[in-house]
Amino acid sequence: MLRNANRASGLSASPPKGLSSEELRRYDLLLAGLDLLDQAVAVFDATPKLVTWNKAMLRLLDFPESLVRVGTPFEDFVRFNAERGEYGSGDMEKLVADRMASVRAFEPHHAERTRPNGKVLSIRGVPIPNLGFVSLWTDVTEQRHYERVIEEQNAALEARVQARTAELEQSNASLARANAEIDQIAAALRKSEERLRLILDSIPALVAHVDAGQRYRYANRGYAAWFGLKKEEIVGRSVSEVFGPEAYAVVRPYLREAAQGERVSYEYCRRNAQGRTVHARSVVVPDVSVEGGFQGYFVLSVDITEQKASEAALIQAQKMEAVGQLTGGLAHDFNNLLTIIIGNLAALKDKQGATPDEYLDPALHAARRGAELIRRLLTFSRRQTLEPRAVDVGAIVRNMLQLLSRSITESITVTTEIPETAIYAMVDPHQLENALVNLAINARDAMPGGGKLNIRISERTIDPSIAPLVEVPAGRYVQFDVADTGSGIDPASLPRVFEPFFTTKPFGAGSGLGLSMVYGFLRQSGGNIRILSTPGEGTSVRFVLPRCEAPIEPRQAAGATSEQAPGGGRLVLLAEDEPEVRRVIRMQLAELGFAVLEVASGIEAREMLEEVDGIELLMTDMVMPGGIGGRELAEVARKCRPGLPVLLMTGYASDAVTGDRSQLGLPVLRKPFDGQALRNALRQLDSQMETGTK
Repeated sequence: MLRNANRASGLSASPPKGLSSEELRRYDLLLAGLDLLDQAVAVFDATPKLVTWNKAMLRLLDFPESLVRVGTPFEDFVRFNAERGEYGSGDMEKLVADRMASVRAFEPHHAERTRPNGKVLSIRGVPIPNLGFVSLWTDVTEQRHYERVIEEQNAALEARVQARTAELEQSNASLARANAEIDQIAAALRKSEERLRLILDSIPALVAHVDAGQRYRYANRGYAAWFGLKKEEIVGRSVSEVFGPEAYAVVRPYLREAAQGERVSYEYCRRNAQGRTVHARSVVVPDVSVEGGFQGYFVLSVDITEQKASEAALIQAQKMEAVGQLTGGLAHDFNNLLTIIIGNLAALKDKQGATPDEYLDPALHAARRGAELIRRLLTFSRRQTLEPRAVDVGAIVRNMLQLLSRSITESITVTTEIPETAIYAMVDPHQLENALVNLAINARDAMPGGGKLNIRISERTIDPSIAPLVEVPAGRYVQFDVADTGSGIDPASLPRVFEPFFTTKPFGAGSGLGLSMVYGFLRQSGGNIRILSTPGEGTSVRFVLPRCEAPIEPRQAAGATSEQAPGGGRLVLLAEDEPEVRRVIRMQLAELGFAVLEVASGIEAREMLEEVDGIELLMTDMVMPGGIGGRELAEVARKCRPGLPVLLMTGYASDAVTGDRSQLGLPVLRKPFDGQALRNALRQLDSQMETGTK
């Protein structure tokens, strides 16, 4: 029997007795050789208990040296492996019992097991008849890794081969199809030259061939028609004769350059037989042969008249957008200035009482007109959202008469027909004003020599029988008729007047967006618009808006008067970065009975919210330096002061600054405002808070 020679573990067994020194030496050499093997070897007797082993057993199986000793039962090794998860999960006693049953059968076996550390071991068991068995463990981790790598590489190579094969088959098929198509085209071309002429006449391009003497030898139908000629009429004529002296002077330098062998491209314009200016972009390719030299020109042209009109309209639209951006940006500064002016003038007016003042009253009125002017500019530049409400349309038109008179020339007389009884429509008043201004400007442009502009307002009921024709629901409406005595609109252009960028005005004189904006506003408001026009007799624009009842004035609470101050000594935190604006608002809040704690930045306001317990109202500007504005302060208030009323202020007009009010959930007071507007906003805020608590 072998003895263990693992000196590192200190385990040893006595060699068989009766061995000579030579036999003992060979015995030690045998044990030393076993320790040098990469395979783990262990011998168990029939009990089964461990008899001998080599060093690889400890290295591969990670058994503790205290366990590996002569006489250790095989079951101890099995139980040790089961406890550290070598056999997976499950009932431990069953796992041990199953493996011991297999061992006691002493049957030859071979299996592989992946240890928890990732190593793959090949396990072989060989019985020793009537004596026990030998177990051998071999680390095959690297071998299995290379096998997987080889399989993956083989699979990838096979996939590439298949893909390349399919690609070659597809390429061959495509080549075959291409050859077949070439043969078909060649046969068709050989069959008839007339087929090519038909194709050239059908394509949406202007094609021609000019000889070296600048005379036309061929022109397709589109090319000839662009010059108001037939194909047969243009052949044989010179370029100068067809183009005319003005247009030919433009293209002549390019033809000279092409005659030198250069491909050239250019744009030109000409006036057609109807007197309309048309534009074209041309590419001229020299016709040069080796034998004969320069033979003439191949010409390919495209009519770009509509493109030029669109470009002009786009430029005008960009100008309008730039005006809108400028107006929206300046509105904040102007509104802050007007807040200071109106606030101080209103305070001075309150101190003087109700006695009229020939200096103060006009100044206050002018400041409020300035605020209204800013609002109208913002409406024109489309920087404000649509806010429909019940509006007295007659009052709107009356208030606009002065503005309309200034928008058109003195040679145009403006008249109105407005019922004495107020008529209300559900509409955004600012957008309605903008629409009327657009229509008045169009009428002005149609009457360069003067004329009459009449605006008529009337009630109208649309029956269900005609509702589908006018494309609005049946019901009660307010009808506007804006009529002029201008040049009118030709029947060909009338169906397109509401198209964006379409205009009958000369290049640069109009964007083509005015009527499309009016149309979009009216449709969005639940109405519609129609235009009746006769060339030379004027134009009548008729549109309708949904009629509604007069707005109900809110009732005051019992015992309350308009003079009662809503403050009641409450402490309000005022956050505003403009010192003069902050001073005016502080003064207005004090007049309303508030105690004011003012700060100049969002950072200071946040500190106050976190440290001062007595704050009962937060009033903050939307945008302040330091990165903390009204939104951020509102979020801070919600976290540290749930239920604290918050009133936002802004001098900006863009929703990108104020946000969607329904999503923000907070009232927004727009600058400029006076003490009465602030009083109303605070009362509305108090009412909302009371409703919320209920």
